[in-house]
Amino acid sequence: MVASAAVPVPHEEHEGGVSRADLLRIALVGAAVAGAWLAPVGAFWSDAVALVATLAGGFPIFREAYENLRARRMTMELSMTIALAAALSIGEFFTALVIVFFVLVAEAIEDLTVGRGRRAIKDLVDLLPRTVRVRRDGEEREVDLAAVRKGDVVLVRPGERIAVDGVVEGGHSFADQAAITGESLPVEKVRGSAVYAGTINQSGVLEVRADGVGGDTAFGRIVEAVERAERTRAPIQKTADRLAGYLVYFAIGCAIITFAWTRDVRSTIAVVIVCGACGVAAGTPLAILGAIGRCARGGAIVKGGLHIEALWRVNTVVLDKTGTLTYGEPAVTGVRPCPGVTAQEVAAAAAVAEGPSEHPLAKAILGYARGQRLALERPTDFSYTPGKGIVCRADGHEIVAGNRALLEERGIDLSALPEAARGVSTVLVAREGRLLGLVEIADVLRPEAARAVQDLRTMRIGTILLTGDAKDVAQVVGSRLGVDEVGAEMLPEGKLARIEALLAKGREVAMVGDGINDAPALMRASVGIAMGSGTDVARETAGVLLLGDDLLKLVQTLRTSRRAHGIIRFNFWGTIAVDALGVGLAAMGHLGPLAAALIHVGSELGFIFNSARLLRR
Repeated sequence: MVASAAVPVPHEEHEGGVSRADLLRIALVGAAVAGAWLAPVGAFWSDAVALVATLAGGFPIFREAYENLRARRMTMELSMTIALAAALSIGEFFTALVIVFFVLVAEAIEDLTVGRGRRAIKDLVDLLPRTVRVRRDGEEREVDLAAVRKGDVVLVRPGERIAVDGVVEGGHSFADQAAITGESLPVEKVRGSAVYAGTINQSGVLEVRADGVGGDTAFGRIVEAVERAERTRAPIQKTADRLAGYLVYFAIGCAIITFAWTRDVRSTIAVVIVCGACGVAAGTPLAILGAIGRCARGGAIVKGGLHIEALWRVNTVVLDKTGTLTYGEPAVTGVRPCPGVTAQEVAAAAAVAEGPSEHPLAKAILGYARGQRLALERPTDFSYTPGKGIVCRADGHEIVAGNRALLEERGIDLSALPEAARGVSTVLVAREGRLLGLVEIADVLRPEAARAVQDLRTMRIGTILLTGDAKDVAQVVGSRLGVDEVGAEMLPEGKLARIEALLAKGREVAMVGDGINDAPALMRASVGIAMGSGTDVARETAGVLLLGDDLLKLVQTLRTSRRAHGIIRFNFWGTIAVDALGVGLAAMGHLGPLAAALIHVGSELGFIFNSARLLRR
């Protein structure tokens, strides 16, 4: 573990999960349900087992109901306790037992997701190397990361993660900065270039003079922002608590009025029994569980009912670009030849020149050439100029592949240069002093991205694209997708600030991302949604994980959550309607306790079956 002096770490960790006592309680209540169901009608031992199991299994519910009553809070536990007491008072032991079983299972699944965010922060800290090589007093030595001081020269080999913010003093390489800045393409690093902790050195050895260490780095600020967002995120009240709480007042009020009017204890008990909140208490967790299960079958893991509730309120979706809307890897998107030249000639010349290169754009060109099955030869007299391009010879001809400045230096006429598309990187290609054309390279959009954005707009959900890429690139991508708003050149702090601004306006925001740089925004949003191929910290800090990278799964998940919300609201208003009718009949003496219990159980089962529709494949 990296020392706390280097990177801020959580002061406390809350490990979520289900205790053995919870599992044992669920198992015993489940066994009692099965036994009571299979027992002969009227069997004394069956009722005794159900009664004992209800009291033992429901003890946490009764205890919380008592605490809520002392605190003058009307919650689902208090509503369930009233319904359980009413059911037990007339011998409906099996009904009470089933209510307890459903609640215990729902609470256990909720507990499984507690504390995942804090463990993710620990994993994030572990990404940095524990030791680094520094040059001090003319000697190289290996020291702990916590011992690195500003001004130290840190040596970074190919494939290693850079441990400090600083400036390159020697060496030449490319750095994958997607985790910090969100840039889709690796960035060339030469003397004087800035580098960030947490990024990956790809090719050559770099000598970096440390300007920022530990919490002073961009990486350290991301960790701090994740912690701060987690601490300040307000907890969402459980839906069943809120809805059932209304029914508690309704039941108590109706029972008082009935007794005051009739002075009939039997009618009053019938009112209490018929006016239960079990349809909501049992149906709500089942609807949420059904939604979670349906989302899982569709390729989205929703980490608990609180996130389902957050999803159905979402009216704004904020999308990261690199790795979320795009594949996150450069690819050739077009070849534009000059008049009299074929596209294959341009691609072949470019691939010959880029053959020995380690530049990320070279990999894209070579991959394209292999896909076109172009015959390539090994160049000679290969010369690479950082920041400009390549000059080489092949089959006796000079080939130049690079930017405009390099070709102009070689005296090549660029008057016939084709116009490139907006938002792409270009490699100009010439042979024997003659311009052949250019190759366009960009991060390719996922094929389903545009449809997903359109589906979100159909659902009246606003879409915003936030990316660390340049403004031109972001605008092109946003235009192709049809998003409502585009934000470019945004560091993690900028994304987090944008999320907070939306929340301050009363928007319910879902943030979709895949990288370390997205983690603070994922934590701060109403609900964070991580791509399956994203970093560990993104997957752990998000409330929803998409298995794979199909954005249509996001749309389906939002639709499922809204369907669950509709079912829960139907159950609530349906319970109100049944309770109102039952109370009226019981108060007038037309409904005894036994009939009230039958209506109570029948309506409960009806609403449970309504919720169970989400469980069907």
